[in-house]
Amino acid sequence: MSDEPLLRVSNLTKYYGSRLGCADVSFELWPGEVLAIVGESGSGKTTLLNTLSANLEPTSGEALYRMRMGEWRNIYELSEAERRFLTRTDWGFVHQNPADGLRMTVSAGANVGERLMAVGDRHYGRIRDTALDWLGRVEIAADRIDDQPRSFSGGMRQRLQIARNLVTGPRLIFMDEPTGGLDVSVQARLLDLLRQLVGELGLSAIVVTHDLAVARLLSHRMMVMKDGHVIEAGLTDRVLDDPREPYTQLLVSSILQV
Repeated sequence: MSDEPLLRVSNLTKYYGSRLGCADVSFELWPGEVLAIVGESGSGKTTLLNTLSANLEPTSGEALYRMRMGEWRNIYELSEAERRFLTRTDWGFVHQNPADGLRMTVSAGANVGERLMAVGDRHYGRIRDTALDWLGRVEIAADRIDDQPRSFSGGMRQRLQIARNLVTGPRLIFMDEPTGGLDVSVQARLLDLLRQLVGELGLSAIVVTHDLAVARLLSHRMMVMKDGHVIEAGLTDRVLDDPREPYTQLLVSSILQV
């Protein structure tokens, strides 16, 4: 593991006009570390994720990312071309709704292959072989490579979206409620797959979820958000087993009572 973090976030704040999205968020993310951001709907966790992934510009603050050559860059000062290249190579984004992260009218193989082509691979046979390999890694049968995602189940679409994101060997993955809307049995299978792939590839990840069970299974550390502010943070097991803030205690107890 590197002796430097991958991401340094300082006082990140986002307003929508006069309405607060998130305020004064600061943390470091290390290589191979998974950070969960949890909270109820409207807590600011999705705003924070979209700001961290450069889908939104912050009102103030900075996010410094350590590039592959070791230099630190403020992601909000990158050119549009630099930012696009970063999202195609070093970063991935797994949406809650797979249709937001897939091209639904092209084949499964093309969905994976397009990301390879975006980084310069033009050899059809190699692209198809790599796509087949990744479909297998996310438990999609090889004979579905030419099928379109619209013919897949929700769980298969999500697994295809994961393959599309991971095929270029990114270092940082953003996940927005990656198991939301799936049946419980499908959720469990997908979580096992995510945990396995994150561990095997040494990925860093930032996961937004309202499901504390997802946070416990996937993450090393956790931040709890309320009204746009991080009110508690720490190792995931510590926060869930010994919550210090009344709001966190309420979140944990509401899960235990279900």
